Amino acid sequence: MTSDSNSTQITPKASVIKDLDEVRAMIKRHKLNDYIFSLVGLLALTLALLTLLTLFTDLVMDGYQRFNLDFFSEFPSRRAARAGLLSAWVGSVLVMLVTFIVAVPMGVAAGLYLEEYAPKNWFSDIIEINVTNLAGVPSIIYGLLALGLFVYILDLGQSILTAGLTLGLLILPIVIVSTRESIRAIPIAIREAAYAVGATKWQVVYNHVLKYSYGGILTGIIIGMARALGETAPIITIGALTFIAFLPPTPITETAPFINFEWLSSGFTVLPIQMFNWLSRPDHAFHINAAATGALIIIITLLMNGTAIYLRYKIRKNIKW
Repeated sequence: MTSDSNSTQITPKASVIKDLDEVRAMIKRHKLNDYIFSLVGLLALTLALLTLLTLFTDLVMDGYQRFNLDFFSEFPSRRAARAGLLSAWVGSVLVMLVTFIVAVPMGVAAGLYLEEYAPKNWFSDIIEINVTNLAGVPSIIYGLLALGLFVYILDLGQSILTAGLTLGLLILPIVIVSTRESIRAIPIAIREAAYAVGATKWQVVYNHVLKYSYGGILTGIIIGMARALGETAPIITIGALTFIAFLPPTPITETAPFINFEWLSSGFTVLPIQMFNWLSRPDHAFHINAAATGALIIIITLLMNGTAIYLRYKIRKNIKW
């Protein structure tokens, strides 16, 4: 009897110890897998950053001699030493202005409606799927769409307005998706607290939802604009000029009504197009100009993305939940 009772007491204890050992082994194995995955991710990130740094350094080393005031204040020329970016960067600024006016208000409003006001049914689900898919459509498709719609059907011509509308359509899904994700990240308790003190739907959205999601929305807008700045395929498709030695009419005049819209129908070129034009030349001196332009585009893109990250950090830091 004594030996049987001792065996019944020892067996459960041994079983528990065995289970604990198995749990420890499983945890140790999972920690090892996490460490390996983190190491692989770190190596992939380091490789990507080193590749970008190498390409950027190569562009800077090739084109640093063109980083001077004349390069930004002179028109393109058939002589590489005298060629500049004046018409290209002015055209980029004007196209980005139209893109911002077209895409940002519409994208933020659409994202706000879909997330806060649209009924949750099959129709809104279809819209959500299409918006998400449009964010991944190749940019050349938007160029072909703009060529048929804006250039041929609406007869807007190969103008700044056409380019701005094309790039606006390109980044519109990005703005909508980023707006929705930013709004979706706001805790439901904030809405419920506002409703509890008698706030209306619009007061909740305007005074609380938009205020707290402003950082994420702004980040999405800047990232979308940075992508539009570097796009080449849709701009070439709608017929942007590769060589232009004049500036569009100024948007602001000295006489009433002090606003001029002729610049919207003007011919244009942008930084990526100018870079492409110089790369197609056989003269190596033009390739130096192209390298300087490429480095400039990368610097502007990095500054825009860095600004987005900084603003998001500052805005979220200042918000009191």
